[in-house]
Amino acid sequence: MVATCLHLAGFVCSFIGWIGVVVATATNDWVVTCGYTITTCRKMDELGSKGLWADCVMATGLYHCKPLVDILILPGYVQACRALMIAASVLGLPAIFLLITVLPCIRMGHEPGAAKYRRSQLGGILIILLAMCGVVATIWFPVCAHRETTIMSFGYSLYTGWIGSALCLFGGCVIVCCSGDAQTFGLGSGTVGERG
Repeated sequence: MVATCLHLAGFVCSFIGWIGVVVATATNDWVVTCGYTITTCRKMDELGSKGLWADCVMATGLYHCKPLVDILILPGYVQACRALMIAASVLGLPAIFLLITVLPCIRMGHEPGAAKYRRSQLGGILIILLAMCGVVATIWFPVCAHRETTIMSFGYSLYTGWIGSALCLFGGCVIVCCSGDAQTFGLGSGTVGERG
C-alpha cells in the first residue's frame, strides 16, 4: 500500500512538473534585461524580456516582441536550450502515458505485475531525463544571457522551468526508487481474492 501511495505521489509530481516545463518552453519571459544602467531603466520604465522564441520590450503601455526566427544568427546557447526544452517536453508524452498505464486504478487484461513494474521504471527514467534536460536549459540560459546583456531579474518562465524540473526530478526518483519490487508491484490495489 505504501508503494502504491508513493507511486501515485510521484506520478502527480511528475505530471505537474511536466506541465511546468511545457509552459516554460512556450513562454518568453525567461530573463528581464536592461539596455542601459539599472537606474536609467527604472527611470525610463523600459525593460527588455528575453526568451527562447522572442526578445520583447516592455515600456509603459507597450509590450512588443521580436521573434527569433533566423536560426543561423542565433547564439548557440539559445539553440541548445531550445533543443533541450523541446526534448524535455516531448519526452514527457510517452513518460506520462507509461505512468498512466501502471496506475493502480488501470487494468490492462491479466498482465503480470512484472510487466507493469518495467513500464513504471521506464516511465520514471524518462521523467528523470526530462528533468535533467530542463535543469540544464534553465541554468544555462540565464548564465549565457548575462554575458550578452545586463540581467535585472529572472522571469516567471525561468521560475516555472526550475519548479517544473525539480518536481519532475523528485517524482521520477520516487517512481524509480520507491515502487517496490517486480513480484509485488500493483498488488496493493487488488482485492484479497485476486492476491491468493
